[in-house]
Amino acid sequence: MDESEIQRFWDTHPCGESSVSGLDGDFEQFFSRFDDFRYAKESHLPRCLDEIEFRGKAVLEIGLGQGADSEQMVKRGGIWSGIDLTEEAVNRVRRRFELRDLPYQSIQHGSVLDLPYADQSFDIVFSHGVLHHVPDVGRAQKEIARVLKPRGSLIMMVYARYSLNYLVSIAIVRRLGLTALYFLPLRLGGVYDVHIAQAREVGLVEYLKMSNFIHRNTDGPLNPFSRVYSLMEVRRDFSLFRVIKHHREFMHAPPLPVSRLPGVRWLGWHLWVHMIGREQVSNNDGLQ
Repeated sequence: MDESEIQRFWDTHPCGESSVSGLDGDFEQFFSRFDDFRYAKESHLPRCLDEIEFRGKAVLEIGLGQGADSEQMVKRGGIWSGIDLTEEAVNRVRRRFELRDLPYQSIQHGSVLDLPYADQSFDIVFSHGVLHHVPDVGRAQKEIARVLKPRGSLIMMVYARYSLNYLVSIAIVRRLGLTALYFLPLRLGGVYDVHIAQAREVGLVEYLKMSNFIHRNTDGPLNPFSRVYSLMEVRRDFSLFRVIKHHREFMHAPPLPVSRLPGVRWLGWHLWVHMIGREQVSNNDGLQ
């Protein structure tokens, strides 16, 4: 998987934009609409950010989206820098910070595979919904470890393998639905027709293999790469780090109507993991 293919996808499909009416030139109104939507749908996010001690800490955010969480980290006292693979995200977040007069250290266009920062520059590296889109995650973790200060933290959200969305919605419901649409003379339009066209191009059986189907069922049918993680797989792929804390959030499994089910956070689609570098860990850190 070529990183340039991933970059092209996110440049032409800015993260989260399809969830609200598109950017029409009025950035302030767009950011307000986006933030209202994001924190209504993912209402756990403010609580999760409140649990992180950002105040006075040098923070690097990897993958910026529309800058909603970036703004929240700055408002919580973080000394914030951000980097994104796409120029579109960099330009939008820079505009957000200018419009809202938010302080920051730097906003850069670049790759997690080659971070343009000196060794031991940050107290916290934060990445929400990004590292599961990085094929060469081994190289990415080395770069993250390099720029973190001693006793610095990597805090990330990745898609959860042991979630209702992956195990039931994607693996069973959506594959059965696509199979039915493939053989029935129906045209539903939109993403459904894109799925059918792609399935016809490579063959239905090949398209339905989870090693391929997962890419097309996280961030749209044209998304070139995604993976899902169990905690064991996090430990494997981020072997330079030790897990300090982890939790699940966000009941999300379309088309299943589960978003408001109470008390089942452990089946959530978002796996949050707080980590610290292995060489930074003492016997008193309470590792999990």
